[in-house]
Amino acid sequence: MSWGTWIGVALLGGLGASLRVLVTAAADRRAATAFPVGTLSVNLIATFAAGVITGAALTGTTRIVLLAGLLGTFSTFSTWMLDTHRLAADGRRGLAALNLALSLVAGLLAVWAGERLGCAL
Repeated sequence: MSWGTWIGVALLGGLGASLRVLVTAAADRRAATAFPVGTLSVNLIATFAAGVITGAALTGTTRIVLLAGLLGTFSTFSTWMLDTHRLAADGRRGLAALNLALSLVAGLLAVWAGERLGCAL
């Protein structure tokens, strides 16, 4: 990988992480619920965007920088799992199951819709 690619991944990685913090906090504050709306939001946005990038057939450095740099740090598998674990540990097993199911189903729909949009561009 070229130095330019590494620098692009680092810069957009920082941007993605910063945006994740902002979007998650705003969504959670607005929702005011025990359900992790912020985590679900960033993961669905990133999944849709990954579908668009794939559908648009972006390749090379652009693809790497956007998927690994920006979206890789914007989305969060580990927080999704931690949120689910905490809900279950707090006795909110229904919300934990909903978090898993909704994230999987909506995520698959988001990547499909994003890919369709990307193909149309």
